[in-house]
Amino acid sequence: MTPTERLRDIMVRLRDPDGGCPWDVEQTFASIAPYTIEEAYEVADAIDRGDMGELKGELGDLLFQVVFHARMAEEKGLFAFDDVAEAMSDKLIRRHPHVFGDEAAKADGPAQKLRWEDLKAAERAGKAQHGVLDDVPVGLPALHRAAKLTKRAARVGFDWPSVDEVFDKLDEEVAELKVEIAAGDLDKAREEVGDLLFVVANLARKLGVEPEDALRGANAKFVRRFGFIEAELAKAGRTPDQSDLAEMDALWNAAKVVERA
Repeated sequence: MTPTERLRDIMVRLRDPDGGCPWDVEQTFASIAPYTIEEAYEVADAIDRGDMGELKGELGDLLFQVVFHARMAEEKGLFAFDDVAEAMSDKLIRRHPHVFGDEAAKADGPAQKLRWEDLKAAERAGKAQHGVLDDVPVGLPALHRAAKLTKRAARVGFDWPSVDEVFDKLDEEVAELKVEIAAGDLDKAREEVGDLLFVVANLARKLGVEPEDALRGANAKFVRRFGFIEAELAKAGRTPDQSDLAEMDALWNAAKVVERA
């Protein structure tokens, strides 16, 4: 028995209404989906930290999610794990004709990327997804989805010529946000914050930056520097709530100096 077969057999046992795990038995696609997303993020986190031992475990957790969904589908007579693997194999071969097909010339990276998008567009047409944005998943993290939406629109010419126009739009959105804040209209302000973030995601896309990755890096930086503040205050037997903004801001700047050293 291969490791994959063993994992699938374990999943069957867990989902067995007669003697299986009550929690696993009662799960549905919808209830498991948040865990699937969480596991994908934990894979990304292990990669960010360069922890390959942890990555092995997190990839296993993510694989288990695939097996879980496939088993639930199999129980409903929809498809099984092998069907998932077969569909992925077919897609990879279909989208890499320069490797598996008759295209003799080996395209370079940028050309391959364009070809990949063309093939995906053809697949969308085959699925009767006629809108340019039809198959950009709603469940993606919002910043990542914003970047994908603007990228897809840019492929049909709906894009600013350069980053200069994006900065102009950024200034415009900041000004509109200030107006709504001054007016005390929090609903409109919320909408303007969304518009501002969307433009930031577009700017990131124009610069070739994945906004979700950039924000994750900024989050890690904030945690690291705030940890420095806590550590420095702890040396004096104090905590952040026993400090003030001026002192913590000075420690924040000290943390930046330490990072640059």
